[in-house]
Amino acid sequence: MQTAAAQAGDISEAGKRLAEKLDSFEVEKHWPAGQHINWETGVPTGVPEKTEGKHTHCSAFVASAAKQLGVYILRPPEHGQKLLANAQSKWLASEGPAQGWLQLKDGFEAQNAANAGKLVIASYHNHHDDKPGHVAIVRPSAKNTETIAEEGPDIVQAGEHNYNVVSTKKGFSGHPAAWRDNEIEYYAHNLD
Repeated sequence: MQTAAAQAGDISEAGKRLAEKLDSFEVEKHWPAGQHINWETGVPTGVPEKTEGKHTHCSAFVASAAKQLGVYILRPPEHGQKLLANAQSKWLASEGPAQGWLQLKDGFEAQNAANAGKLVIASYHNHHDDKPGHVAIVRPSAKNTETIAEEGPDIVQAGEHNYNVVSTKKGFSGHPAAWRDNEIEYYAHNLD
């Protein structure tokens, strides 16, 4: 059963402040795919990419945003940027609870937590450890329960395309099993 906040799409004052902070990261202008970037700023370094792949930066963006919000999530230098999303997914499940992360039941709880002003991560671990997963931040949104059921909470993400606002379903579309098979996990952390 969804709570009244998800049904009404209520966003608390803390949720409104979180949305403003997420907007200030200007993800659509930084963390461009295909370029080597500074993980903390999303600004390209000018160093050419020499390996195959799309070189997207979902996990670097999540790490940077969490750091700027005063929350720890696995990040460089503890783990390199390569396959960081998979590592963050494993870390959230294993070490995250000791660092204040709480696993949520579903997208409805995720949207409610973001609307309440908590940092919420949507995470997908690829079935193949040598292939990238995906992570994003759930953003506060006035979506109703029907829309959340159809397309998931709204997220902020870096990826093949960077979005300040996109549905979970569209944002994770590069990993069809993630949405189709209900394999996206959500974790929340309180903000001070």
